[in-house]
Amino acid sequence: MGKNKLSNLLSSTPLYAKLLISALLLAALILILITQLHHWHFGRSPAAPLSAHPAPPPHATPYDPNTTIQFDFSPYVRLYKNGRVERLSGTEIVSAGLDTATGVKSKDVIINSTTGLGARVYLPKLNTSKEEKFPILLYFHGGAFVIESPFSPTYHDYLNVLVSKARVVAVSVNYRRAPEYWLPVAYRDSFKAYKWTVRNSKSGSEKWLYKYGDLNRLFLAGDSAGGNIAHNIMTMYGAKAKGLALLNPYFWGKKPVGMETTDPKERRKLEVAWEFVCNNRYSIDHPLVNPMGSPSVWKRLSSQHVLMTLSELDEFKERGKAYVEGLKKSGWKGEAKMYETKGEGHVYFLYQLKSEKAVKEMAFVASFLNSS
Repeated sequence: MGKNKLSNLLSSTPLYAKLLISALLLAALILILITQLHHWHFGRSPAAPLSAHPAPPPHATPYDPNTTIQFDFSPYVRLYKNGRVERLSGTEIVSAGLDTATGVKSKDVIINSTTGLGARVYLPKLNTSKEEKFPILLYFHGGAFVIESPFSPTYHDYLNVLVSKARVVAVSVNYRRAPEYWLPVAYRDSFKAYKWTVRNSKSGSEKWLYKYGDLNRLFLAGDSAGGNIAHNIMTMYGAKAKGLALLNPYFWGKKPVGMETTDPKERRKLEVAWEFVCNNRYSIDHPLVNPMGSPSVWKRLSSQHVLMTLSELDEFKERGKAYVEGLKKSGWKGEAKMYETKGEGHVYFLYQLKSEKAVKEMAFVASFLNSS
Protein backbone atom coordinates (compact mmCIF):
# COMPACT_ATOMS: atom_id res chain seq x y z
CA MET A 1 0.00 0.00 0.00
CA GLY A 2 2.87 2.50 0.94
CA LYS A 3 4.61 2.00 -2.40
CA ASN A 4 1.41 2.42 -4.31
CA LYS A 5 0.65 5.67 -2.52
CA LEU A 6 4.20 7.09 -3.23
CA SER A 7 3.95 6.02 -6.86
CA ASN A 8 0.56 7.61 -7.18
CA LEU A 9 1.89 10.77 -5.54
CA LEU A 10 4.89 11.03 -7.87
CA SER A 11 2.83 10.24 -10.93
CA SER A 12 0.46 13.04 -10.05
CA THR A 13 3.29 15.58 -9.37
CA PRO A 14 3.94 18.09 -12.19
CA LEU A 15 7.24 17.79 -14.14
CA TYR A 16 8.62 21.15 -13.07
CA ALA A 17 8.15 20.24 -9.40
CA LYS A 18 10.04 17.00 -9.94
CA LEU A 19 12.98 18.92 -11.48
CA LEU A 20 13.05 21.38 -8.58
CA ILE A 21 13.11 18.59 -6.01
CA SER A 22 15.99 16.88 -7.89
CA ALA A 23 18.03 20.11 -8.00
CA LEU A 24 17.57 20.65 -4.27
CA LEU A 25 18.64 17.08 -3.49
CA LEU A 26 21.74 17.48 -5.73
CA ALA A 27 22.70 20.78 -4.04
CA ALA A 28 22.37 19.18 -0.61
CA LEU A 29 24.60 16.30 -1.70
CA ILE A 30 27.29 18.68 -3.03
CA LEU A 31 27.21 20.68 0.23
CA ILE A 32 27.73 17.51 2.25
CA LEU A 33 30.73 16.51 0.09
CA ILE A 34 32.35 19.96 0.44
CA THR A 35 31.96 19.86 4.21
CA GLN A 36 33.65 16.45 4.37
CA LEU A 37 36.52 17.54 2.16
CA HIS A 38 37.10 20.63 4.29
CA HIS A 39 37.53 18.52 7.41
CA TRP A 40 39.77 16.05 5.61
CA HIS A 41 42.07 18.36 3.64
CA PHE A 42 41.70 21.94 4.79
CA GLY A 43 42.09 21.43 8.49
CA ARG A 44 45.64 22.82 8.02
CA SER A 45 46.65 26.21 6.57
CA PRO A 46 46.24 26.38 2.80
CA ALA A 47 49.39 26.45 0.63
CA ALA A 48 50.45 29.76 -0.96
CA PRO A 49 49.27 30.14 -4.54
CA LEU A 50 51.83 29.26 -7.20
CA SER A 51 53.23 31.92 -9.54
CA ALA A 52 55.31 31.74 -12.71
CA HIS A 53 57.26 34.79 -11.42
CA PRO A 54 57.68 34.48 -7.65
CA ALA A 55 58.37 37.69 -5.75
CA PRO A 56 61.90 38.19 -4.37
CA PRO A 57 62.44 37.50 -0.67
CA PRO A 58 61.95 40.40 1.76
CA HIS A 59 64.60 43.16 1.57
CA ALA A 60 66.10 41.80 -1.68
CA THR A 61 66.24 43.95 -4.81
CA PRO A 62 66.37 42.55 -8.34
CA TYR A 63 69.75 42.93 -10.10
CA ASP A 64 69.78 46.00 -12.32
CA PRO A 65 73.06 47.07 -13.99
CA ASN A 66 71.71 50.62 -14.19
CA THR A 67 71.49 50.91 -10.40
CA THR A 68 73.97 48.29 -9.18
CA ILE A 69 77.17 50.00 -7.99
CA GLN A 70 80.48 48.53 -9.13
CA PHE A 71 82.67 50.95 -7.17
CA ASP A 72 81.64 53.61 -4.68
CA PHE A 73 84.30 56.33 -4.46
CA SER A 74 82.21 58.66 -2.32
CA PRO A 75 82.15 61.59 -1.87
CA TYR A 76 83.57 61.93 -5.39
CA VAL A 77 82.08 59.45 -7.85
CA ARG A 78 80.15 56.20 -8.25
CA LEU A 79 80.70 53.73 -11.08
CA TYR A 80 77.78 51.45 -11.97
CA LYS A 81 77.85 47.97 -13.49
CA ASN A 82 76.62 49.22 -16.85
CA GLY A 83 79.45 51.76 -17.04
CA ARG A 84 77.36 54.75 -15.97
CA VAL A 85 79.33 57.33 -14.01
CA GLU A 86 77.70 59.47 -11.33
CA ARG A 87 79.81 62.40 -10.13
CA LEU A 88 78.81 63.56 -6.68
CA SER A 89 80.55 66.95 -6.71
CA GLY A 90 82.62 69.25 -8.88
CA THR A 91 80.18 69.21 -11.80
CA GLU A 92 79.05 72.84 -11.79
CA ILE A 93 80.58 75.10 -14.43
CA VAL A 94 80.87 78.85 -14.94
CA SER A 95 81.57 80.77 -18.10
CA ALA A 96 84.86 82.40 -19.03
CA GLY A 97 85.04 86.16 -19.45
CA LEU A 98 85.97 89.28 -17.53
CA ASP A 99 86.21 88.94 -13.76
CA THR A 100 85.15 92.38 -12.53
CA ALA A 101 86.67 91.88 -9.08
CA THR A 102 90.23 91.34 -10.39
CA GLY A 103 90.17 92.63 -13.96
CA VAL A 104 91.38 89.21 -15.14
CA LYS A 105 90.12 87.99 -18.50
CA SER A 106 89.65 84.33 -19.41
CA LYS A 107 88.64 82.28 -22.44
CA ASP A 108 88.29 78.62 -23.33
CA VAL A 109 90.45 76.97 -25.99
CA ILE A 110 90.50 73.59 -27.72
CA ILE A 111 93.86 71.82 -27.75
CA ASN A 112 92.76 68.57 -29.38
CA SER A 113 89.33 68.41 -30.99
CA THR A 114 89.50 64.62 -31.35
CA THR A 115 89.92 63.86 -27.65
CA GLY A 116 88.23 66.98 -26.30
CA LEU A 117 91.38 68.14 -24.53
CA GLY A 118 91.09 71.85 -23.78
CA ALA A 119 91.98 74.57 -21.33
CA ARG A 120 90.88 77.86 -19.86
CA VAL A 121 93.43 80.63 -20.49
CA TYR A 122 93.77 83.64 -18.18
CA LEU A 123 95.27 87.07 -18.78
CA PRO A 124 95.91 89.60 -15.98
CA LYS A 125 94.72 93.19 -16.22
CA LEU A 126 97.08 94.99 -18.60
CA ASN A 127 98.96 98.19 -18.00
CA THR A 128 97.89 100.34 -20.94
CA SER A 129 100.94 102.59 -20.67
CA LYS A 130 103.44 99.85 -21.55
CA GLU A 131 103.69 96.39 -23.05
CA GLU A 132 104.39 93.66 -20.53
CA LYS A 133 105.59 90.09 -20.62
CA PHE A 134 104.35 87.82 -17.82
CA PRO A 135 105.44 84.47 -16.38
CA ILE A 136 103.44 81.56 -17.80
CA LEU A 137 101.67 79.26 -15.37
CA LEU A 138 100.49 75.83 -16.54
CA TYR A 139 97.98 74.72 -13.88
CA PHE A 140 96.46 71.29 -13.18
CA HIS A 141 93.35 71.10 -11.02
CA GLY A 142 92.82 68.54 -8.27
CA GLY A 143 89.85 66.29 -7.56
CA ALA A 144 91.25 62.78 -7.00
CA PHE A 145 91.64 62.35 -10.80
CA VAL A 146 87.83 61.93 -11.05
CA ILE A 147 86.06 65.25 -10.40
CA GLU A 148 86.37 69.02 -10.95
CA SER A 149 87.53 70.94 -14.01
CA PRO A 150 89.01 74.34 -14.91
CA PHE A 151 85.43 75.47 -15.52
CA SER A 152 84.12 74.83 -12.00
CA PRO A 153 83.49 77.86 -9.74
CA THR A 154 86.12 76.57 -7.32
CA TYR A 155 88.99 76.62 -9.81
CA HIS A 156 87.78 79.55 -11.87
CA ASP A 157 87.67 81.75 -8.76
CA TYR A 158 91.03 80.49 -7.52
CA LEU A 159 92.77 81.10 -10.87
CA ASN A 160 91.28 84.58 -11.20
CA VAL A 161 92.79 85.59 -7.86
CA LEU A 162 96.12 83.82 -8.45
CA VAL A 163 96.54 85.37 -11.91
CA SER A 164 95.75 88.79 -10.47
CA LYS A 165 98.13 88.48 -7.52
CA ALA A 166 101.01 86.78 -9.36
CA ARG A 167 100.60 88.69 -12.64
CA VAL A 168 100.91 85.58 -14.79
CA VAL A 169 99.35 84.26 -17.99
CA ALA A 170 97.76 80.98 -16.93
CA VAL A 171 96.65 77.87 -18.79
CA SER A 172 94.32 75.72 -16.65
CA VAL A 173 94.17 72.26 -18.22
CA ASN A 174 90.97 70.27 -18.74
CA TYR A 175 92.50 66.79 -18.81
CA ARG A 176 90.31 63.70 -19.14
CA ARG A 177 89.37 61.99 -15.89
CA ALA A 178 88.80 58.50 -14.52
CA PRO A 179 86.79 56.32 -14.61
CA GLU A 180 85.90 57.06 -18.24
CA TYR A 181 89.63 57.43 -18.91
CA TRP A 182 91.92 55.60 -16.52
CA LEU A 183 95.41 56.83 -15.71
CA PRO A 184 97.76 57.44 -17.49
CA VAL A 185 95.37 59.36 -19.78
CA ALA A 186 95.39 62.41 -17.49
CA TYR A 187 99.21 62.48 -17.60
CA ARG A 188 99.29 62.17 -21.39
CA ASP A 189 96.67 64.89 -21.83
CA SER A 190 98.56 67.17 -19.48
CA PHE A 191 101.84 66.64 -21.30
CA LYS A 192 100.13 67.46 -24.59
CA ALA A 193 98.80 70.65 -22.98
CA TYR A 194 102.36 71.45 -21.91
CA LYS A 195 103.63 71.05 -25.49
CA TRP A 196 100.73 73.17 -26.79
CA THR A 197 101.59 75.90 -24.29
CA VAL A 198 105.27 75.92 -25.27
CA ARG A 199 104.45 75.95 -28.97
CA ASN A 200 101.93 78.80 -28.68
CA SER A 201 104.28 80.81 -26.49
CA LYS A 202 106.74 80.88 -29.39
CA SER A 203 104.22 81.36 -32.18
CA GLY A 204 100.76 80.10 -32.82
CA SER A 205 97.07 80.81 -32.73
CA GLU A 206 96.91 81.71 -29.06
CA LYS A 207 98.09 85.32 -28.99
CA TRP A 208 97.70 85.76 -25.21
CA LEU A 209 100.61 83.35 -24.85
CA TYR A 210 102.97 84.54 -27.58
CA LYS A 211 102.22 88.23 -27.10
CA TYR A 212 102.17 88.41 -23.31
CA GLY A 213 103.84 85.21 -22.09
CA ASP A 214 107.52 84.80 -21.24
CA LEU A 215 108.48 81.19 -21.95
CA ASN A 216 111.72 81.60 -19.99
CA ARG A 217 109.55 81.93 -16.90
CA LEU A 218 107.34 78.91 -17.35
CA PHE A 219 106.00 77.30 -14.16
CA LEU A 220 104.06 74.09 -13.63
CA ALA A 221 101.67 73.94 -10.68
CA GLY A 222 98.75 71.98 -9.31
CA ASP A 223 96.92 71.04 -6.14
CA SER A 224 96.26 67.54 -4.80
CA ALA A 225 95.99 65.19 -7.83
CA GLY A 226 96.98 68.17 -9.98
CA GLY A 227 100.21 68.48 -8.01
CA ASN A 228 100.87 64.83 -8.72
CA ILE A 229 100.32 65.52 -12.43
CA ALA A 230 102.64 68.55 -12.44
CA HIS A 231 105.42 66.50 -10.85
CA ASN A 232 104.96 63.54 -13.18
CA ILE A 233 104.85 65.33 -16.51
CA MET A 234 108.20 66.80 -15.53
CA THR A 235 109.88 63.69 -14.13
CA MET A 236 108.18 60.94 -16.13
CA TYR A 237 107.37 62.75 -19.40
CA GLY A 238 110.23 65.21 -19.68
CA ALA A 239 108.50 68.59 -19.42
CA LYS A 240 110.88 71.46 -18.70
CA ALA A 241 110.08 74.55 -16.66
CA LYS A 242 111.77 77.12 -14.47
CA GLY A 243 109.68 76.27 -11.42
CA LEU A 244 107.38 73.65 -9.96
CA ALA A 245 104.70 74.53 -7.36
CA LEU A 246 103.10 71.56 -5.59
CA LEU A 247 100.11 72.69 -3.49
CA ASN A 248 99.10 69.98 -0.99
CA PRO A 249 100.04 67.35 -3.62
CA TYR A 250 98.76 63.79 -3.64
CA PHE A 251 101.42 61.11 -3.09
CA TRP A 252 101.20 57.85 -1.16
CA GLY A 253 102.98 54.53 -0.57
CA LYS A 254 102.75 51.14 1.09
CA LYS A 255 104.85 51.98 4.15
CA PRO A 256 104.10 54.97 6.40
CA VAL A 257 106.51 57.90 6.37
CA GLY A 258 107.00 60.39 9.19
CA MET A 259 103.88 60.69 11.33
CA GLU A 260 101.49 59.18 8.79
CA THR A 261 98.66 56.99 10.03
CA THR A 262 99.52 53.34 10.64
CA ASP A 263 95.86 52.26 10.69
CA PRO A 264 95.67 49.39 8.14
CA LYS A 265 92.07 50.25 7.20
CA GLU A 266 92.86 53.90 6.49
CA ARG A 267 95.94 53.03 4.48
CA ARG A 268 94.10 50.36 2.52
CA LYS A 269 91.31 52.82 1.72
CA LEU A 270 93.83 55.13 0.04
CA GLU A 271 95.44 52.22 -1.79
CA VAL A 272 92.06 51.15 -3.17
CA ALA A 273 91.41 54.70 -4.39
CA TRP A 274 94.69 54.66 -6.34
CA GLU A 275 93.94 51.19 -7.73
CA PHE A 276 90.58 52.51 -8.92
CA VAL A 277 91.82 55.61 -10.77
CA CYS A 278 94.54 53.65 -12.58
CA ASN A 279 92.40 50.52 -13.04
CA ASN A 280 95.00 48.44 -11.15
CA ARG A 281 97.67 49.26 -13.70
CA TYR A 282 100.19 50.63 -11.17
CA SER A 283 101.04 49.54 -7.64
CA ILE A 284 100.85 51.92 -4.70
CA ASP A 285 104.66 52.12 -4.72
CA HIS A 286 104.96 52.98 -8.42
CA PRO A 287 106.99 56.20 -8.97
CA LEU A 288 103.85 57.90 -10.30
CA VAL A 289 102.35 57.88 -6.81
CA ASN A 290 105.40 57.24 -4.61
CA PRO A 291 108.41 59.12 -6.04
CA MET A 292 110.07 58.93 -2.63
CA GLY A 293 110.51 55.19 -3.19
CA SER A 294 112.45 55.77 -6.41
CA PRO A 295 115.37 58.18 -5.82
CA SER A 296 116.32 58.10 -9.52
CA VAL A 297 113.17 60.16 -10.18
CA TRP A 298 114.85 63.30 -8.87
CA LYS A 299 117.49 63.15 -11.60
CA ARG A 300 114.75 63.84 -14.15
CA LEU A 301 113.47 66.96 -12.38
CA SER A 302 114.36 69.77 -14.77
CA SER A 303 113.16 72.63 -12.57
CA GLN A 304 115.65 74.51 -10.41
CA HIS A 305 112.94 75.92 -8.14
CA VAL A 306 110.37 73.89 -6.21
CA LEU A 307 107.66 75.08 -3.85
CA MET A 308 105.85 72.63 -1.58
CA THR A 309 102.82 73.85 0.37
CA LEU A 310 101.47 71.77 3.25
CA SER A 311 98.44 71.91 5.53
CA GLU A 312 98.86 70.73 9.11
CA LEU A 313 95.74 68.53 9.16
CA ASP A 314 96.24 67.09 5.68
CA GLU A 315 96.72 63.30 5.58
CA PHE A 316 99.21 63.79 2.73
CA LYS A 317 101.35 66.31 4.63
CA GLU A 318 104.07 63.83 5.62
CA ARG A 319 104.49 62.81 1.97
CA GLY A 320 105.11 66.44 1.06
CA LYS A 321 107.81 66.71 3.69
CA ALA A 322 109.39 63.44 2.55
CA TYR A 323 109.34 64.73 -1.03
CA VAL A 324 111.40 67.81 -0.14
CA GLU A 325 113.79 65.79 2.04
CA GLY A 326 114.30 63.22 -0.69
CA LEU A 327 114.86 65.94 -3.26
CA LYS A 328 117.58 67.58 -1.18
CA LYS A 329 119.32 64.26 -0.42
CA SER A 330 119.32 63.24 -4.08
CA GLY A 331 122.01 65.70 -5.07
CA TRP A 332 119.55 67.93 -6.91
CA LYS A 333 121.14 71.38 -7.23
CA GLY A 334 118.05 73.55 -7.13
CA GLU A 335 116.24 75.44 -4.38
CA ALA A 336 113.26 73.94 -2.55
CA LYS A 337 110.88 76.00 -0.40
CA MET A 338 108.26 74.66 1.98
CA TYR A 339 105.23 76.55 3.29
CA GLU A 340 102.93 75.06 5.94
CA THR A 341 99.57 76.36 7.16
CA LYS A 342 98.60 75.44 10.72
CA GLY A 343 95.18 74.15 11.69
CA GLU A 344 93.88 73.52 8.18
CA GLY A 345 93.09 70.45 6.08
CA HIS A 346 93.70 69.33 2.53
CA VAL A 347 93.49 72.15 -0.08
CA TYR A 348 91.59 74.38 2.36
CA PHE A 349 92.69 77.43 0.31
CA LEU A 350 90.34 76.50 -2.52
CA TYR A 351 87.25 76.73 -0.32
CA GLN A 352 88.32 79.54 2.01
CA LEU A 353 89.74 81.80 -0.66
CA LYS A 354 89.21 85.01 1.29
CA SER A 355 90.32 83.71 4.70
CA GLU A 356 93.40 85.24 6.31
CA LYS A 357 95.37 82.00 6.02
CA ALA A 358 94.46 81.47 2.37
CA VAL A 359 95.35 85.08 1.51
CA LYS A 360 98.79 84.64 3.13
CA GLU A 361 99.41 81.38 1.30
CA MET A 362 98.30 82.93 -1.99
CA ALA A 363 100.80 85.76 -1.46
CA PHE A 364 103.58 83.23 -0.88
CA VAL A 365 102.70 81.30 -4.05
CA ALA A 366 102.53 84.54 -6.05
CA SER A 367 105.93 85.59 -4.73
CA PHE A 368 107.40 82.23 -5.76
CA LEU A 369 106.08 82.67 -9.31
CA ASN A 370 107.67 86.11 -9.55
CA SER A 371 110.95 85.87 -7.66
CA SER A 372 112.28 82.56 -8.90
